[in-house]
Amino acid sequence: MKFSRRLLPLLCVLGSGLWLLTSTGCAKRDSTVTRGNQDGVLHMSIGAEPSDLDPQTVTGTNDAKVIHALFEPLVGYEPGTLAPVPALAERWEISTDGLTYTFHLRADAKWSNGDPVTAQDCVDSWRRILTPTLGADYAYFLYLIRGGEAFHKGKSTDFSTVGAVARDPRTLVVTLTHPAPYFLQILLNSPWRPVHVRSIAAIGNPYLRNTKWTRPGLLVSNGPFVLKEWTLNQRVVVEKSPTYWDRAKVRLNAIHFYPIDNIDAEERAFRAGQLHLTWALPLSKVLPLQREKNPAFRIDPLLETYFFRLNVRKAPFADARIRRALALAVDRDTIASKILPGGRLPATTFIPSLLVGYTPPTRRAHDLEAARKLLAEAGHPGGAGLPPIEILYNNSEILRLVGEAVQEMWRRELGLDVRLSNQEKKVVFASRSAGGYQVLLGSWTADYLDATTYLDMWRADSGNNHTGWSDPAYDALCDRANTLADPVARAAVLQQAETLLLDAAPIIPIYFNTHVYLVHPAVQGYQPTPMEHTDYRDVWLKP
Repeated sequence: MKFSRRLLPLLCVLGSGLWLLTSTGCAKRDSTVTRGNQDGVLHMSIGAEPSDLDPQTVTGTNDAKVIHALFEPLVGYEPGTLAPVPALAERWEISTDGLTYTFHLRADAKWSNGDPVTAQDCVDSWRRILTPTLGADYAYFLYLIRGGEAFHKGKSTDFSTVGAVARDPRTLVVTLTHPAPYFLQILLNSPWRPVHVRSIAAIGNPYLRNTKWTRPGLLVSNGPFVLKEWTLNQRVVVEKSPTYWDRAKVRLNAIHFYPIDNIDAEERAFRAGQLHLTWALPLSKVLPLQREKNPAFRIDPLLETYFFRLNVRKAPFADARIRRALALAVDRDTIASKILPGGRLPATTFIPSLLVGYTPPTRRAHDLEAARKLLAEAGHPGGAGLPPIEILYNNSEILRLVGEAVQEMWRRELGLDVRLSNQEKKVVFASRSAGGYQVLLGSWTADYLDATTYLDMWRADSGNNHTGWSDPAYDALCDRANTLADPVARAAVLQQAETLLLDAAPIIPIYFNTHVYLVHPAVQGYQPTPMEHTDYRDVWLKP
């Protein structure tokens, strides 16, 4: 069959805005990867279009993949042990009571515009995320700093009451509200990474969203790469920074990030030699690649839970009995073992057992008799009188299959009318923030190695809650855990908090995820953590 030259470019599109074309037609097999290997340019999918590149307002792991290349944290990590290592801060001291951290910034740290990175930049950045008008979902992270919560909630307008002080241009002193052994690790996350507030203010109000400072030519960063191109729904390009203090270690010259939200398309792009790394892998490919021991196939451990949010502000989810009935009617074992290959496990709790130092509570996860009884007690035997229930999820083969499985379980076992709705990730996130959903299927990836990374998000004042549910008793348990130095006693209190959360059921855990994807053999040194942090300084390509 012949195709006209006008149709040829359309046939070269490998999916969801991935345009990897030559001027004369389809690129030759392996040409993009081969050129990338020779030129030191990494080509990787990030699963979806970034919502933004502002470290203080984004929430997606796909956004973070780009941000980790652009912005450097105070403290880095050793890939094998995850132990803290110097980054922007060359050293630090911790007070004996565990409350005060003194960071000494390296003298040669620079922003991409040539300005030195100072301790005041860190203070200004944290003031920005704690300013209520920014509406940062992760602002509650910084409640860990003394006075941070009061400033964010408007109880104080004097930022000098917040425990973040620039003693001099290279000395940052941070005072915490309570000892937090995970504090150095939490600094890896995007909300804590400093931004250049002065350059944001030159463009618009730095304390409001949608100031267009994250565009090429405007974004000032301090990481190993600088932003060169952001073409919506096509690619984000970052290039090696000439001002980065550790640029001699950086072996990649550039990274091209592609927002491909169709995993079949990105798998085809990988086979065609257009990508070094995929974001995910079609389920149909997992077992065959495992059996043949394909060297590109990779399964990494991941501290990530897929779950349903239930919007308690919308009918019929104000009734905890209905929420519990839905939770008990989900057959997680079937979903994990028969629908999702790749080492995924059923989630009877929200916190994975993979997290060291914490033992999740024992739960009765699947009980159809109890589910039907609860529904009847709520006045809806066999689902009678309940309105249709809509499950919202973003474009994803895996989420579609999980949604369809649960849709059938709730229909068959509880008599419910369940409908599915899928949207682009940006739209789903907007609906989540606005509370414009009934049931939302999504995920949560640990930000650091402590149970509070999962539990703090369900506090009444968490910007990541989005369910409308709150309970003073739950918040009190989380507060009490912060006062306990004994790790065993602390874990026991956190276990009580998780039990209360699961009994109230504003969320329904479904499965614990793994990272199943493809990596080209040319890629060396790519070592993501179970929290999906990536240090691109360690990555290089074999020519």
